Amino acid sequence: MVVALATDNKIAGYITMADSLRTGTKELISNLRRLGIGRIVLATGDRRAVAENITKGLELDAVRSDLTPDQKGLLVLAERKNGPVMMVGDGVNDAPALAAADIGVAMGARGAAASAEAADIVLLVDHLDRLLSGIEIAQRSRRIAMQSVVAGIGVSIVGMVAATLGFITPVQGAIIQELIDVTVILNALRVLWIKPQIGLVARG
Repeated sequence: MVVALATDNKIAGYITMADSLRTGTKELISNLRRLGIGRIVLATGDRRAVAENITKGLELDAVRSDLTPDQKGLLVLAERKNGPVMMVGDGVNDAPALAAADIGVAMGARGAAASAEAADIVLLVDHLDRLLSGIEIAQRSRRIAMQSVVAGIGVSIVGMVAATLGFITPVQGAIIQELIDVTVILNALRVLWIKPQIGLVARG
């Protein structure tokens, strides 16, 4: 965008303003793909020429420009046909989209208060790569939780069948059940030691 400055009706000069990508954006998008994020869309209020210029070389599935705040919200709702939607934004005009998304993530360090209030998650530092750590921790935690659920229910069913057929006594069954519960809980505690790998790599 070029802004002209004038003094006494005479052009005094021009100021050229341009957006720039956050450092590490290309690597961030690549790592999001590695974590299984299937569709990445840029939604911006900037003019199309600006949006296309700034996104050259990025592996985006779509670029939506010239959007008003309510149009961003509608875009989020439309993208739900492709699956759950996570919206990341930092401006006042992102607030409706953050509220409409399944997961709204606001940049809290230099972002607007309105976007932080509308979001589900607020990043307190101005580093988008924290998304990678959060997603990786969530995915690995879910896997551990599913392991605990499947193993706990599976072994309990085996124990009930064995008790029904008379292979174990009620007391033995109760003890085995307690051991199953303790084992499942200990397995679930593994989430406390999860160390994200992709997020750490992204930060160098």
